[in-house]
Amino acid sequence: MRNMPVISSDPDLNDRVERICEKLGGFFRPVFFESSNEALEYLMYELPEVNLVNFSDSKIDTQAILDTIKADPWLHYGGIIAVHNRGDLRHLEEQVPDSNVLSLIPRADFVASFYRVLRILIQNRRILFQRDLQSFLLGSISGSFVMDNDPYSIKTYANLVSNYLFNSNYINTDKRDRLHVALFEMLMNAVEHGNCDISYEVKTAWMEEHGDILNLIRQKCQDPEIRSKRVHFSYRISPERSYFTVRDEGLGFDWKSRVNPAEEGDVNLGMHGHGIQMTNYYIENLTYNESGNEVRFELGHQANETNMVPMIFDKQTERAFADREVVFKEGEESNYLYYIVAGTFEIYSGGKLISTLTPDDMFLGEMSFLLNDRRSATVISRGRSVLMPIPKKSFVNVIKQKPHYGIFLARLLAQ
Repeated sequence: MRNMPVISSDPDLNDRVERICEKLGGFFRPVFFESSNEALEYLMYELPEVNLVNFSDSKIDTQAILDTIKADPWLHYGGIIAVHNRGDLRHLEEQVPDSNVLSLIPRADFVASFYRVLRILIQNRRILFQRDLQSFLLGSISGSFVMDNDPYSIKTYANLVSNYLFNSNYINTDKRDRLHVALFEMLMNAVEHGNCDISYEVKTAWMEEHGDILNLIRQKCQDPEIRSKRVHFSYRISPERSYFTVRDEGLGFDWKSRVNPAEEGDVNLGMHGHGIQMTNYYIENLTYNESGNEVRFELGHQANETNMVPMIFDKQTERAFADREVVFKEGEESNYLYYIVAGTFEIYSGGKLISTLTPDDMFLGEMSFLLNDRRSATVISRGRSVLMPIPKKSFVNVIKQKPHYGIFLARLLAQ
């Protein structure tokens, strides 16, 4: 059972949260907060995997919560389920980047959408957060989702995967946003043009008259045959690249005229139709099967992607190391803990290479530093690298100022 803070003073919403959590087997146990200060204290000390914030609740200073999370990268450890009023969606979307939001749920659609989102998170919890998956990151991981034609579920899946790669330090913020767009577009295409058989012309006419394509999807899904169709999404994530496949159960479509419209008569895309072209631009090796109901694409990772520096260390000075430069030698005094900002480091003991460390490992030299022992190995930079040396005095002062980081650091170092 995992505690899930619910930051809301709405008794009806809180009651529904509790019922839905019970219905899903009690994997998440809701812990309710009606004060932003109490909620922030809980988030800082407990570092929950998932938290629900009711942004439609005028009695809670949700902006203060969001600002605090955005200001400190380490508070991105947990994902946010954000509940909002429909009229506030655009404003909220502008506010939530860099805060690990997993799903945006309109208050009016809360019951059905929250159930789906929570079920998705429970079923796919092993790729939720990189901090719990160090062993998986040594090789490749793979998995698959089977989803219905619900756009809210699709957005959650896109958030889940793109945030996982970002939190795993495989991609930077820009690539995360591009991957999110690509995943969402390909999954929505599978729903719209695949399972729901909505043609370009039908979608154009509907949007000109009604504006919102979601209502057309709901209307189409009233047909039991369409409603029963599923979207199949699979992934394989290796240290170097990610591979994705999206397949629908429709008849396919003329994908060739959308991937390279200039080669097919320069199609006028009008108010929509840009999704495939954007995806083709944002990712790599976009390929369809002949009928058009299955698409594959890839995304290359950035080697040794730079770590975001936690707020508590932002006053420390970074130090660059040249190729083959020694960071410290076996047997030396351990006066510094090193936060890995960028690069790769070789670890030698007794003259033998025993390991390599990258920004995924976050810290270097932590054991001898914490145990007041001499260095047990020699560390050499492979290529250019950047470290942030943290003196013992600074480390202790940081823990005094923000005790919750002691808990977080202990979790990281225990893995």
